[in-house]
Amino acid sequence: MDSKEAQSQIAQMISFIASEAQDRASEIQKKGEEEFSIEVHRLITEQKEKIRGTFEKQAKMVETQYAIAKSMAVNKMRLEKIKARQEVMNQIEADVRPNLVKEGQNAAFITKLIVQGMLMLLEDEVVVKCRAADSKLVRGCLGAAQAEYTNLIKTETGALKTCDLSIDTLFLPDKCLGGVFLSCFGGKITIDNTVDIRLRLTMEQAKPAIRALLFPSA
Repeated sequence: MDSKEAQSQIAQMISFIASEAQDRASEIQKKGEEEFSIEVHRLITEQKEKIRGTFEKQAKMVETQYAIAKSMAVNKMRLEKIKARQEVMNQIEADVRPNLVKEGQNAAFITKLIVQGMLMLLEDEVVVKCRAADSKLVRGCLGAAQAEYTNLIKTETGALKTCDLSIDTLFLPDKCLGGVFLSCFGGKITIDNTVDIRLRLTMEQAKPAIRALLFPSA
């Protein structure tokens, strides 16, 4: 082999090696670009998910805060309505009290209260408690109450039943609106028939009707 042939083969080998190197370099570059593209895509996807997650979390937080604020506003409005209704009910009770104080001085009304208590107790001896200021009035009603009680029992059952009434040595508080408090067996059994308790019971029973009349849309 002469020098020209040797140089030609060397040139071919160099050309082949250069071509292989170029192909290899191209493959490496292509693979690197693909991996880079995949990595970029992964990073972009992660960032998108992170941003989406943050947005969803913030959106959920805003929705929660809105729901809480709405609930608080509704509850506040409901409480204000309840307070307003109660204020009206209290005012009605306050307006009625003066009339009931006058009624508490009515002998016929006191007699009915005593008889009602007697019919609930159905005992032979009953003690009647009242305000000190009403002592004379109530004492004057005892005879009529005893007679009415006996007549009612006889009318309803045909039996003759009497009851001895007496005034308690202790009195109801002066702030009481009036009425009577009945007891027997040394105070073991009692009937509260004061004007105060009657007003309270009446207000409780009448609340639905009063509310429907005053607050039809409530």
